[in-house]
Amino acid sequence: MRRSCLLLACLVFAVEAHGQALLHVPDLPTPAAPSAAAPTVAASLTAPAPATPSTVPASAPVFRSGVDLVALNVVVTDTQRKFVTGLQLQDFAVYEDGIQQDVSYFAATAIPLDLAILLDTSASMTDKIQSVQQAATGFASTLRPGDRAMIVDIKDATRIIQPLTGDVQAALAAIKSTSARGGTGLYNGLYLTLKEMIKERRDNGDVRRQAIVVLSDGDDTASLVTYDDVMDVAKQAGIAIYTITLRSHFDVQQATASSHRYFSQSEFAMKSLAQETGARSFFPMEITELAGVYTSIAEELATEYAIGYMSKNPRRDGMFRRVVVRIAEHPGTQTRTRTGYMAARADRRAATH
Repeated sequence: MRRSCLLLACLVFAVEAHGQALLHVPDLPTPAAPSAAAPTVAASLTAPAPATPSTVPASAPVFRSGVDLVALNVVVTDTQRKFVTGLQLQDFAVYEDGIQQDVSYFAATAIPLDLAILLDTSASMTDKIQSVQQAATGFASTLRPGDRAMIVDIKDATRIIQPLTGDVQAALAAIKSTSARGGTGLYNGLYLTLKEMIKERRDNGDVRRQAIVVLSDGDDTASLVTYDDVMDVAKQAGIAIYTITLRSHFDVQQATASSHRYFSQSEFAMKSLAQETGARSFFPMEITELAGVYTSIAEELATEYAIGYMSKNPRRDGMFRRVVVRIAEHPGTQTRTRTGYMAARADRRAATH
């Protein structure tokens, strides 16, 4: 059963005036297994005006805040899983619920990035914290001019220890300030971060890509919100969530030795969040693999395409709409983006006028 609205409201409004957030939560049992039911929460997807005229076709209108635009970040790979760059607007075909859409916004790697780096710093990370800090520091250092980073510390209490900033040194200092203790409030951290980035997009007048990279080494033990709560918001937000789950040798041995089909709740949740939002999930067994994982994510973020369209479906019914992106006349290429979005729901009060 879904947590009460009051608990969710407490999480949303836990952000302090100076950009930091602190959630004190009690230790709770691990949440129930994720539900496969389709979400029903509605969202309005908006995109502000492009930063430069060169990012939009000459015939396309200029989109400003408040206009309903379905925004997609699209990764294209070839048969060797190498990233494909240099594609043009005419190479892409976008379908919503099987109906081809007219692309009205297109940019190739020119859009600045807002990146949230979430670090699980619970007690189980005590022997790994220095290696985690080093790998995360290298990742944050890959940010390009114009990009911004947010650093989020996840344990019993979730803290935004560095709000979005273009100051890379401030982000690095925040990463190095983390320490390991307490439980793991992973879903709390993801929920809060998604809400913060949605708010930032609504308040900011620039077009910016958004992504979250979350690192954890175990199951959630301290969250007030559930996996379903996070998935609902993730499908509304259109923000790619890259997940890194450190797997222990014990987990791998247990899966290999078991005569039953192996199931890990945390792995299922991390895979699903990444897949639904158009990102990737990683399961390194060695802490030394982290640097390579972060490098792969950084390369992907630097080569993705930004695409936007106005849906041909005029209904504001709050329903989930499936999105597919295809590449024309480039055999062997594959695309990856979020699976869809939640349509806006009409204001009932406005409908009576």
